[in-house]
Amino acid sequence: MTAYVDLTDEDQAEALRPVALEAAARFGLDVSALEVLTHSYNTTFCVRTDEGRRVALRIGTNSTTAPAAVVAQQEWQVAIAEETEVLVPRPLRTTDGGWYAVVPSDALGREVLVTCASWLDGADVEQPDPSVARELGRTMALLHDHARTWRMPAGGQLRTLDTPLFGDEDRLAAVPGLAPDQVEVLQEARRRTEEAFDEAFAGTAPIPLHADLHGFNLKWHDERLAVFDFDDSGLAVPVLDLAISAFYLRKGDGTAEEAMLAGYADVAPLPQVGPDTFEAMVASRQLLLANDLLGSTTARWRGRASDYLRVSVERLAHWLRTGRFTHLLPAA
Repeated sequence: MTAYVDLTDEDQAEALRPVALEAAARFGLDVSALEVLTHSYNTTFCVRTDEGRRVALRIGTNSTTAPAAVVAQQEWQVAIAEETEVLVPRPLRTTDGGWYAVVPSDALGREVLVTCASWLDGADVEQPDPSVARELGRTMALLHDHARTWRMPAGGQLRTLDTPLFGDEDRLAAVPGLAPDQVEVLQEARRRTEEAFDEAFAGTAPIPLHADLHGFNLKWHDERLAVFDFDDSGLAVPVLDLAISAFYLRKGDGTAEEAMLAGYADVAPLPQVGPDTFEAMVASRQLLLANDLLGSTTARWRGRASDYLRVSVERLAHWLRTGRFTHLLPAA
């Protein structure tokens, strides 16, 4: 029998279908159809019920989110839906009242957490244009404003995202095959980003953040922006959300990032940090993503991990030289 990590993306997703079916039953869903929606860091199925309803069921394929964090994330989404104008999916409870199901997976050889939520119409935003990016900034500020007064529920707990790798295992410290100059870039990038996190967190109380606001976690439908996938949520300072979104917007000419910042400022004052600190926090996302890919079980990401690490080193080296992080490196 082929090991899960050696399967194709399509076969990996199919190997998780029994988990999705078992989880759907735990959520009280009568399944008429089950379609793979995404198989990436985690795996999401579109469940069609006998009543014609659609819901999103997500398996934590690579997620390390603890049960207490899932409770916090689901409760926060409910509060956002009920107390703000921000559009988010409504989490669904299991038949016994829980926010998640724990289902054994023969393919993975372990148990996985599975969550379920109402369906969001619309396509993923992918790369926001300036008008959508401005709405992203506005939405982010509304989430931050709500988070400041929201209270953690009983049984809920969010991890503190006060280091560049968010407390995950450091896989970048000893990657085989790297040249000495590449190792030096990673070490220096780690040092500078850690300093930036220390500076940003100094004297500022952390609040719940989404911490993954990029185009593939956003939908645009009927002139409204919707936010989903709260799996990376944690306690941090507001500027981190801005830096994370800026990382994904650094593929263009800068107008989308400017619009995002303007949208945020329409609702609340922008967090006050120095430009070097902000750039380091933007760059820290590159470290986190490279580290994540090195530990991924998903076939597509495992196959790209080495190339992505090389690109990561090049981008980080450019930032260290110039003080500005960008995806658009000058031609050699």
